[in-house]
Amino acid sequence: MKERPTRDPFSALRAALSGEPIPGRSNPGVWVDPQRELRTGIPEVVLAEGKTDHQLETTVAVLLEQRGRVVVSRLDGDRCARLRAAFPEAGMRTTTDGRTAVFYRPGTEPRVTGGKVGILTAGAADLPAAEEAQLIAEELGCSVRLISDVGVAGLHRLVPALRELAEEWDADVLIVAAGMDGVLPSVVAGLVDVPVIGLPTPVGYGFGGAGVAALHSMLQTCAPGLVVVNIDNGIGAGAAAAKVANRCAAQRVSKHSDARSST
Repeated sequence: MKERPTRDPFSALRAALSGEPIPGRSNPGVWVDPQRELRTGIPEVVLAEGKTDHQLETTVAVLLEQRGRVVVSRLDGDRCARLRAAFPEAGMRTTTDGRTAVFYRPGTEPRVTGGKVGILTAGAADLPAAEEAQLIAEELGCSVRLISDVGVAGLHRLVPALRELAEEWDADVLIVAAGMDGVLPSVVAGLVDVPVIGLPTPVGYGFGGAGVAALHSMLQTCAPGLVVVNIDNGIGAGAAAAKVANRCAAQRVSKHSDARSST
């Protein structure tokens, strides 16, 4: 495991207040923040929606130059293809549906932290959000295991999945993605002793569709230990899970080092 970088969350603020040059670069309507990862542990994620093609390509170019890797969310097939053509030297990794992608320069692999994030989905339709969470957690150095389609309509399917992730693999945190009635995260939170992050997805019929019923159900949970992100926010779920998992991993390393030094 590589040494964790030293972070000063107030360096950019002090620079701005004192009139010093601020890291970053302006482009039309956008100002990138390449130091965000040093402050928060999470790099800037570029939201493609609402940006012009010029703004998007310029932003990706700046972050590739300064960081070597950049995550772009809410892409469609055409814009993903245009970015691929604009940066032929860069590697690219995408989720299955292509809505989230990582562009990277060769030789800029994520720092491996030892954090372990488990992801469950209630149905196969929840996979787009779950894969987005997986991608961002892996970008933040975590190992991720994803098990799909274990919702409450067939509750017996949940037993081997939880046994694998929470007992045998000993995940640091679980993300549970669910649409429809959104019950699965509450069920999981009532069974395991690790933090659970509910990820409501826009899957459902009629009243409460588009993820609203799932969000309300998760917010009204009676199972302590469940926290919830916004509808379809795989980026937020993956980032939060990675922060938890990476803290757990750092504690394991610290305890191991203390045990070795005391012998």
